Amino acid sequence: MKLCLLSTKAKSGRFRKGTRPFMPFSLKHVNYILAVERTGSVTAAANQLFISQPALSQVIRQVERELGVPIFDRSSSPMRLTAAGQEYIHAAQQVVAIHTNLTNRISEIKGEAHGTLRLGISVQRGMQILPRVLPEFMGRYPHVRVELEEFGSNTLEKMVLDGSCDLALITTTPSNSRLRYQLIENEEILLIAARNTQLARSIPNGTPLHIAQAKEERFISLAVGHSIRTVQDRLFLLSGIQPEILLESHNFEACRRLTLALGAVMLCPDAYVSRVPDLDLSEKLNAYPLLDGDMMRHFYLCCRRDMHLTRYMEDFLMILRQCLAQS
Repeated sequence: MKLCLLSTKAKSGRFRKGTRPFMPFSLKHVNYILAVERTGSVTAAANQLFISQPALSQVIRQVERELGVPIFDRSSSPMRLTAAGQEYIHAAQQVVAIHTNLTNRISEIKGEAHGTLRLGISVQRGMQILPRVLPEFMGRYPHVRVELEEFGSNTLEKMVLDGSCDLALITTTPSNSRLRYQLIENEEILLIAARNTQLARSIPNGTPLHIAQAKEERFISLAVGHSIRTVQDRLFLLSGIQPEILLESHNFEACRRLTLALGAVMLCPDAYVSRVPDLDLSEKLNAYPLLDGDMMRHFYLCCRRDMHLTRYMEDFLMILRQCLAQS
């Protein structure tokens, strides 16, 4: 597959003498368009990229003009890829992977422990894990820059796939053959309830129950894009219930604290109940195992299959496993 496509003008020889053909696969433009595909919105992508929305729209139009076909179907929201856009994105991901692998391999050939680790992790996971992992990692690799991408698991999986993130710590079900998943640990999903809810007053703490038994309670919910939200929506659908969603947030810690403050309930991994030294949960909420099928979720380190992992990336994983084993 050719990874650099000449414009239709170049193929027909209609460039004026002295002009240079526009390259649809310039690395900057590739990253811009991958961000739009990932977010489904020019505005959201522009915010992530810290550029103006008109500037990003101009880049997309320029690339589409040179390709001679539209990349995005703008009639839908979120924006969808056209057939040509799907081909562009697939090739663009390969361009990013080749560039990243080349950079990593050259660095290792030179024997330099320099580089950048683009690490994807949710805010809540970062609060739990990074203070224990990063001091040792940075002590070993003081010249490796760590850049954090803090999003939900679904978004991070897409970022790994499109090459904008090297490694991601995500909770998911392995489903993409182009990604490599390394299991870190398993968790059980619980329903937590403030002690002043009707549910907590009527059902003893720790009693297994079905999600339908909480249908009259108000839920605090993570926003779409988080794996827990995906599980929650599936449980509601399968149980035939539509509880009141009091509010939703991308911030897991905010959701948990608001559950307590507002007398609500929420779905929560057991690790987030047992590993919180600053909050005496036993006095403020009940935690219930759920009987609605397999309520285990799996925490993975995820990367592209075709990505060359540097020594410092491999060591990051080793340090991570050691720290979690000690908890």
